Amino acid sequence: MRVLIGGGSGFVGRELTRLLRDKGHEVTVISRQPGPGRITWGELESRGLPPCDGAVNLAGENVLNPLRWWNESYKKDLFSSRIDTTKTLSQAIAGSSSPPRSWVLVSGVACYKPSLTAEYTEDSAWMPFDLLSQLCKEWEAAAFLPESAAKSTKQVVIRAGAVLGQDGGAMKQMLLPFWLGLGGTLGSGRQPFPWIHVSDLAGIIARSLEPPVLSEAMPPTPQVYNGVAPTITTNYEFTKELGRILRRPTIFPVPEFIMSVLLGSERAVILTQGQKVIPMKTLESGYQFKYPDLTSALKQIVGS
Repeated sequence: MRVLIGGGSGFVGRELTRLLRDKGHEVTVISRQPGPGRITWGELESRGLPPCDGAVNLAGENVLNPLRWWNESYKKDLFSSRIDTTKTLSQAIAGSSSPPRSWVLVSGVACYKPSLTAEYTEDSAWMPFDLLSQLCKEWEAAAFLPESAAKSTKQVVIRAGAVLGQDGGAMKQMLLPFWLGLGGTLGSGRQPFPWIHVSDLAGIIARSLEPPVLSEAMPPTPQVYNGVAPTITTNYEFTKELGRILRRPTIFPVPEFIMSVLLGSERAVILTQGQKVIPMKTLESGYQFKYPDLTSALKQIVGS
């Protein structure tokens, strides 16, 4: 299978590329920089889609980039880096004379409204209610193929939670304060913390790339999968378990107002609020999680 990955040089992209190549598949990365095994976004726009059996978009500016202030310029980059790349890929697929059999977009669980009680599955209805949920709406809409193209290409949207792993993602910024003994709960700590190990997210994407059965009628809208572990965890539980595994104290809670000052209130909600997200369709698809619970995931990540 030949797979085209937008944003393939990022944290999740590297893991997905390793997994696909280990399975014997050929991977081409779409990147801003040219190089071996790569094409640029400009080349994709000017030359069209190269021959491929599956396409994935993982591109997007890091929402929690600690080096960028929360301002209008940053918000614009968050939208354009996701929506423009997704639109470029979907238009290339729609205009291809030999389109891929599968097209996968990885978006986020920010579409679901934070709640301490509500539980969300892939079937849950939702409407935009803040900046990040509006981003999800426009992002996923940019991936929709016209009806003519949707007949030959399976469309999949994977809504990922916080992605945990050894060499990037959410853990990269969390580990230092924990190692220094400065770890603590964020806000109340009662908020749900939907997460997934990077190996499982890559596994769900790889499974979604598998071509549909020839006799299978292609639905006109994307199949949606929640890319989260099946175990619901709160921020408090996550904090205490990471501290236990690292053998470090977790006695320095960070009040919500400080998070809002440091990150900006619209961005701080990612950490100070959360959703109970259930991967119902993901489990029904037959995917078996390598790291279904927090303890196994964190032990793999921190090498304990």
